[in-house]
Formats: sequence, structure tokens, C-alpha cells
Amino acid sequence: MLKLLAAAPLLSRGFSTEAHAQGGAPPERPQLALVSRHLQWTNMEEGAAVAAEAGFRAIAWTVRRGAHMEPEHVERDLPTAVDIARKAGLATPMLITAIVDAQSPRVEAILDTMRSVGIRRYRAPSFRYDYTRDLNQQWQALKPRIASLGKLNEKYGTTAMYHTHSGPGNVGGGVWDLWLLVKDFDPKYVGINFDVGHATARGGAEWIETSHFAHKHIHALSLKDFRWVKKSDLAPGDPTTSRYGSSPTWPWVTQFVPPGEGMVNFKDVFTYFHSVGFSGPLETYFEYFVSVPGHGLVDMLGTDFGKWKLEMPKSQFTSLLQRDVKFYNALLAETELGGR
Repeated sequence: MLKLLAAAPLLSRGFSTEAHAQGGAPPERPQLALVSRHLQWTNMEEGAAVAAEAGFRAIAWTVRRGAHMEPEHVERDLPTAVDIARKAGLATPMLITAIVDAQSPRVEAILDTMRSVGIRRYRAPSFRYDYTRDLNQQWQALKPRIASLGKLNEKYGTTAMYHTHSGPGNVGGGVWDLWLLVKDFDPKYVGINFDVGHATARGGAEWIETSHFAHKHIHALSLKDFRWVKKSDLAPGDPTTSRYGSSPTWPWVTQFVPPGEGMVNFKDVFTYFHSVGFSGPLETYFEYFVSVPGHGLVDMLGTDFGKWKLEMPKSQFTSLLQRDVKFYNALLAETELGGR
């Protein structure tokens, strides 16, 4: 049965790296993992080579509609993807999935295949609120759904990490409600994918309190930066405004930017997580726009595999990844989150 915290005390400094063996070998320290969505303009082989050239040591492959791997083909494609990454010198410490509970399509096939290739962690999307209905009743109704997924994770030796997303309607946007949902479940099976950009967008400096409360359930950090911009100061239809929507009567929106250009306090975030022995992956996102001659503003996030065409030279795309890897690596070294 799924164990509750009362029956399974936690390590005071979080999970050990040994407890998180991923992709065949336990990572010695937190690793920058490129989210494979950014590589959906090409196949897995070339994508892994680009990630390695950019300086990443890991990749977070995606198994969901529109990704390199569709859930229907996970048994065939995931072992191949892990092998491709390994040959490129990359670990596969986590997956990104559409799994929210035990009723999600192909959930057992995905978890069983993860077990077979030595991956434990997977990112689960946020639950959603309906603002026209009582929020507390909706929130309470999520507990048995999480419990059902926790039981499957215990069966397969996997860990669900629910994502913290600041967009309207997302459970966990402010982190508090998500932590209260998962805090009584054994963190070996149910946890949090802590998005430092979204947590700051929703709560400002409150990431300090939420991370202190939730750190024993936080298995991965999702890295991105943003700043607030006022819509009235932007040209109509400006594509750099928030992709997540905003109230039509409220002019301030989140605009994602390269790391170091926005409001996220990466140095203090990394310092804190180093202090509690965090050893999970650092899921690295590129959700901002860049100006490309002849193409105007290009979205680095990308879209579905087979549909997205890279609108810049591959060398330019790789150099943008390298720039951000350099930024993060410098802070990882300074804060010792990346090890000495």
C-alpha cells in the first residue's frame, strides 16, 4: 500500500542520489537537462547531438501527444531514446508526460517501460480548477486521484512530480495548494516539479516559504526566467506577451526572457536547494522569443514534432542554448549546487 509520511519518515536533507538512480547510473550532482520539446524540429539523434554540443549533461525526453514519442509507441521508442542519449553522453533523469492519475491513457505501459530502462522520475501536468465552482470541493476530490497514481508508482518504482504552473486555473500555481495535496504521501512515489519561474510569477519572494515547506517532496527544479510587462506599453498583438493568458482588464502579464534578464533569484534558489541536499535534475526551458533576421521574432519553445521548422541556423540555435547553459553553470559552481 502507498505509505503515508507518518509511517515512512523522510531523510532530513531530502532524497539521496543513490535513491534516485536514473538512466542506468545515479547522478553525482544535479544536472542541467534540456527539455526535448525544444528539439522537436529534428529527430532524436540530431536533437541529442545538439543538446550535447550545447553543454547539457542530460535530456528530459517527452512522452505525450505531439512529441518525439507518442504514448502508443513508448515500449518501442523510449529504450531507443535512452540509448541515443547515452551514446551522445547524456543521462535521462526524467520524462515529461501527460499522466495525471491512474486513469491516464497508457499509464502502466509508460511506467513499466520507464522501470525497464532505469528512469524513476516523470513530470505530471497540473490539475485544473474550474473557477465557477467551489474550489475546496475540487481540491478535496483530487486526493484519491493522487493516491491511485501513488499506488501505481509504488508498483513500478516510479515517482510522479506534479508541475507548478502559474497560468490561470492551475492547481499548484502558488505551490501551497499542491504541497498541501501531496504532503501526506510518501515522496518516493508522489512529489513536485518546482518551476522557479512560475513560482516567482505567482508568489514573488514567497518561493522562499514554499520551497522550505515543500523541499522534501521536490524532486526536480524547472528553470526559466520572466519579467512583468504592461500590455498597454506593447504594440497590439505583440507575440512576446504571456502565452498563458491574462485577464482582459488587467494589463500586467508575464514575459519569459533569457535567464538573468528577469526577476527570478536563481542564486538564492540554488543556494537554498544546495543547503537541503537537493540532487534531482534541473529541467531547463527556453520559452522566450529571439529576433532572427528575415524571420522576425522566433519562439524558442517550439511546437509539435514534424510540424515545427527551425527558423534560424542550427548553429545560432545551439549558441543560444550554450549561452544559457553557461549562465546556469556559473551559478551552480558559485552556489555549489552542482558539486565542488
